[in-house]
Amino acid sequence: MEMEYPIDFRCPISMELMREPVIICTGVTYERKNINKWLSTYNKTTCPATMQPLHSFDITPNHTLKRLIDAWLNENDPHPHQSPPSIKHHDLVSLLSTIGSSPFKVTCLKKLRSIVEMGEDTKADFIQSGGVEVVVQILVQILFETSDFVTFRASEEALALLHQLPILSSSDHDDDDNTTFDILSKQDSMTSMAIILQRGSAEARFYAIKIFKNITKTDYDWTFIIQDQGIGFFKSLLELLSDEICSKASSCALEVLIQVLSPSKKSRLKAIEAGAVCVLIEVLPDSSSRSKCEKILQLMKLLCECAEGRVGLVEHHMGIPAISKTLLNVSNTATKIGVKIMWLISNFHPTERVVEEMLVYGSVKKLLGLLHMEGLTSSVKDKVVKMFKLHAHSWRKYPCIPSDFNHYLGLVDVSC
Repeated sequence: MEMEYPIDFRCPISMELMREPVIICTGVTYERKNINKWLSTYNKTTCPATMQPLHSFDITPNHTLKRLIDAWLNENDPHPHQSPPSIKHHDLVSLLSTIGSSPFKVTCLKKLRSIVEMGEDTKADFIQSGGVEVVVQILVQILFETSDFVTFRASEEALALLHQLPILSSSDHDDDDNTTFDILSKQDSMTSMAIILQRGSAEARFYAIKIFKNITKTDYDWTFIIQDQGIGFFKSLLELLSDEICSKASSCALEVLIQVLSPSKKSRLKAIEAGAVCVLIEVLPDSSSRSKCEKILQLMKLLCECAEGRVGLVEHHMGIPAISKTLLNVSNTATKIGVKIMWLISNFHPTERVVEEMLVYGSVKKLLGLLHMEGLTSSVKDKVVKMFKLHAHSWRKYPCIPSDFNHYLGLVDVSC
């Protein structure tokens, strides 16, 4: 089982254990390579965690924290001595009863969080003691005090606690109609998390997208959030998808986008308006795993089922090259989805430029190869054959076509 590192030992950008912690002028500590990338590669001038403007770009090694991390790693007991359950429960109930009226909500939330982090028993105790309802009341305050920095910071800290809880729906517990899911999926809760997803610190946005990913495993209907937050919601998801520093946030955003876009054409149109086609084309070549590549292609296929998505893909100078590169190079699943995308654009947008780019960037050669492959499903082969029936006459006239092209086309009756 993966070791749970203390939150203070994790980089606020990547949420991974810091090996080389450094401090910037705002007093926040980051992993050196992550903050260097933030400042140098992305040319940012703000602190990722607080979004405060930086008056200095100097970074200083945090030797004290480094020693603490090393000591913890060397001496950490996988079964540390914990305080008796009765004491933990007393502290938890005491905090929950006073946090609402306390002017120091962030401090109280951090104490609650330290209790919840002790293990599954304390998480269950927190939920059974009504902790979710209490903390969500703090989370939703940003809906009523939108310009108050202290309120916003408390909401972020509330989210840091809530993201550690299991998201179970009522269907998982037939005898309970007030589960964590039921509370978090209410309109005020979801709207508050969507706001933090757009305006929060890097750390808070990670917590929000992680909760949203867990909610996608339930039967939640995203219609309200899409209508309420509009294009801004999709822009925040796409920004996280493009995050090269925090791969976990990027992965979560990808999962959420698939669940949100799959059932609704209206949501796809909003995503397209937010720039989804361009973002997906640009992140596809850099996708770090087969699974991620397949999911990006799945999203592109969903968008290309709309006319606006197809136009966006064919007008992007890297659209057809990016799809073509995945054919036969990633997996059978990726090739199957890629063929579907090629079929959609070549069937509905058969312009001379599209047909020529399919040839120039290797799509035609790979489609010919697919006709010779054993085990090709009939639906994929049918789409390949249809593309040749539509465009073989155009492809023949290009001088770069191989001399045996007509022989290959013997597999396809192009006169139909």
